[in-house]
Amino acid sequence: MARLSSLLRLPTCARGLSGGFFSSRCPGRGAVRAASAHVPQTTHPSAERPGLLSPRAPLPCAPYRTSSRTTLNVPPSAETVARPAGICTMLKLPFQESSKGLDAAFIGVPLDTGTSNRPGARFGPRHIRAESAMVRRHNASTGAAPYHSLMVADIGDVNVNLYNLPDSCQRIRQKYKEIVDADCIPLTLGGDHTITYPILQAMAEKYGPIGLVHVDAHTDTGDTALGEKIYHGTPFRRCVDERLLDCERVVQIGIRGSCYSPDPYKYSRDQGFRVVPAEDCWLKSLVPLMGEVRKQMGDKPVYISFDIDGLDPAFAPGTGTPEIAGLTPSQGLEIIRGCQGLNVVGCDLVEVSPIYDSSGNTALMGANLLFEMLCVLPGVKML
Repeated sequence: MARLSSLLRLPTCARGLSGGFFSSRCPGRGAVRAASAHVPQTTHPSAERPGLLSPRAPLPCAPYRTSSRTTLNVPPSAETVARPAGICTMLKLPFQESSKGLDAAFIGVPLDTGTSNRPGARFGPRHIRAESAMVRRHNASTGAAPYHSLMVADIGDVNVNLYNLPDSCQRIRQKYKEIVDADCIPLTLGGDHTITYPILQAMAEKYGPIGLVHVDAHTDTGDTALGEKIYHGTPFRRCVDERLLDCERVVQIGIRGSCYSPDPYKYSRDQGFRVVPAEDCWLKSLVPLMGEVRKQMGDKPVYISFDIDGLDPAFAPGTGTPEIAGLTPSQGLEIIRGCQGLNVVGCDLVEVSPIYDSSGNTALMGANLLFEMLCVLPGVKML
C-alpha cells in the first residue's frame, strides 16, 4: 500500500492523466515505467480478452509538446489526451514566456477600453484559447501541416493597462517590437481593433510600410470620437497618418452598415485602399477576388487583420458592433486561404466579445480562423 501511495504522489503528468507537455519538469515515460515496477502485478479477469474494459497502461506525457528546437511543437491529439485536460493554451500548444526560438507565436491582447458600443473583448483571448481545444493538428482541406513546418507556441498575453489606453498602446508596441525583432510571426488574439494600430507601429519599424488584408464590417478609418483620436474606430487612420501602411496594397473586405456620411468609403479610396463592400460578396465565392488581391500584394510584407464582425452576426453574434448581412464563414476561409503564398508577417483576430454568445461559437470561429492564418504563413508545408 505504501508503494502504491508513492506512485500516486508522482506528478500528474507522470501518471499520464493530464494534457501536460514533455519537459524538464515532467519525469516522462521512464518515471512511469520505474514507478510501475514497484506495484505488484495482477492479472485482470479480462486480460486474455482485450476490449473496452481491458486494463490499459497509463498514458504517457505527450512527447510532441516540447520546447526543443530540434523537435517541433505538435499539439496532443484528443485520441490520447482529453480536450478539457491540461493548461488552457492556444490550440493546446506549449506555453513559453518569450518568442525566442519560435517561428510563430500566439499572443493575447485582452484590451477593450477602445470599444464604442458593447464591451467584453478583453475576455476574447481566454475564450478563444478554451474553444481552440476543438481544433485538430492537420488542415485536411488545404493539406497544410503547420506543426511539421514551424516552431509555434503560446506566449501568453500583453500586460495591458485597462485604465489608460495610450499606455496600453505603448505596452503593445514594445511587446511586438520584441517579437518581430526575434524574427517571429505574431498571431494575435484580441481584444478590440485598437490593438492593430500599435502592432502595425512595431511591424513598420522593421518592415517599412506594410500591405494589409483587412476583413471587417467597418473601415476603422474615423478621425476622432468624443475628442479622442485612439479607439477601435480609428486604427487605420492613425496608421495612414504615420505612414505605416503601403496604401496601394490595402484591401478592406466585407464593409457594410449604416454610416455617418453619404460616402463613408471616400477616405479609404482617397488613400488608395481597395474597398470591397459586403454587397459585392453576397452569394458568391471570393476565390476570384483573392486571386486579384494576391497580385495586388505582390511579394512584399503583408499583415492580415480579421475583425470577427466581418462575418454575419448569425454566425458570430459575440461581438461589440454587429452589422447584418455580412460574410459567411466559408467566405472568411476563402479570404484567409487566398493569402497562401503571400509574405505574411503577422495576423490578428479581434473583437470577439464572448458574453454576447453563450454558445461559445464566436470564440470557436475565431480559434478556427487563427488556425487557418497559421496554415498560410510562409514556410508551412503541404502534405
